[in-house]
Amino acid sequence: MLRLFGVLVTIALAIATAVVTWPQFFRLENTFPFAQLVAVRGPVAVGFATLTLLALLLSMAKPIRGFAASVALICFIGAGANAGIMLVRGVGTESLPEATANSLRVMTWNTAGEATPAATIAQAAVAMGADVIALPETSEEVGERVAEEMSALGSPMWVHHVAYNDEIAYGPQAWETTLLISPELGDYSVIASSEDGSSNTGTVPSLVAMPVTGDGPILVAVHAVAPRLDDMAAWQHDLQWVADQCSTDNVILLGDFNATVDHMSGYGTDGGLMGQCTDAATATGNGSIGTWPTNYPALAGAPIDHVMASSKWVATGSVVLKSLDDSGSDHRPLIVQLEPASDVSP
Repeated sequence: MLRLFGVLVTIALAIATAVVTWPQFFRLENTFPFAQLVAVRGPVAVGFATLTLLALLLSMAKPIRGFAASVALICFIGAGANAGIMLVRGVGTESLPEATANSLRVMTWNTAGEATPAATIAQAAVAMGADVIALPETSEEVGERVAEEMSALGSPMWVHHVAYNDEIAYGPQAWETTLLISPELGDYSVIASSEDGSSNTGTVPSLVAMPVTGDGPILVAVHAVAPRLDDMAAWQHDLQWVADQCSTDNVILLGDFNATVDHMSGYGTDGGLMGQCTDAATATGNGSIGTWPTNYPALAGAPIDHVMASSKWVATGSVVLKSLDDSGSDHRPLIVQLEPASDVSP
């Protein structure tokens, strides 16, 4: 009877390890609690490694040697698989390539409202040469201060903004999203459905800006709701809305997706990951660097802030700024360099 129990526990552990490591295979990547676990592969890998060591110690006891050895093997495979996936997606690059004449530098940073000083945001953006900056949880007033600071540093910006519940004075800045765009990209306008919420993410706002002049990309500043237990359906709705925005070959999505690439397996079209868009950080060696929260080591966090682009653009470099972890926000900035696909040799 004890032997049968050990076999059943081993089988259950093997299934659980497979589901936690690759929930996409079981179509559970957007289901609680697997959505939450797969978002933090670093701690999951460490957890499996710890269980491996414990099981090896238990295997020294002869009566349970076979059972403990089986547990150790399963947990070892789980640790190795999660660590291997992280290595494949990239565990960190520290710099961007030299900008070219047609480069586009794109930055996203959830600033946690007033927690991050406007001067800090501006200095980081100018230092990184950002042409487009998505600032979820940032008011229009703060965005204008950032633009003023950037202008004083020689990098003027146009400010675009959307808000939910703006009739409520002093509401949380999670209800606001700001997008800064360099005048060099031409004039942009926020589409009406972003402003009135008729087509948008549901709980916190995203922003779609269309080029009025020039041939620049459609820019989508993303803020999806977090996948808390009571918000799972709303979160899935938001991810589908974000994917639907990337339906042409000249779109850039940037912002706080509250999702990792593991959560996006069912949202791609025409070879993309979210609609036609692919993930820039994964393509350039930073796909496993956690952008949230800043009080965890980067490899222990969740890479939930993204820059994604459709086929007219190729990501040539990215960097997650860990030097600003004490700036006030619980998110790290992500900066990506994009080049027109026509300029990049195959």
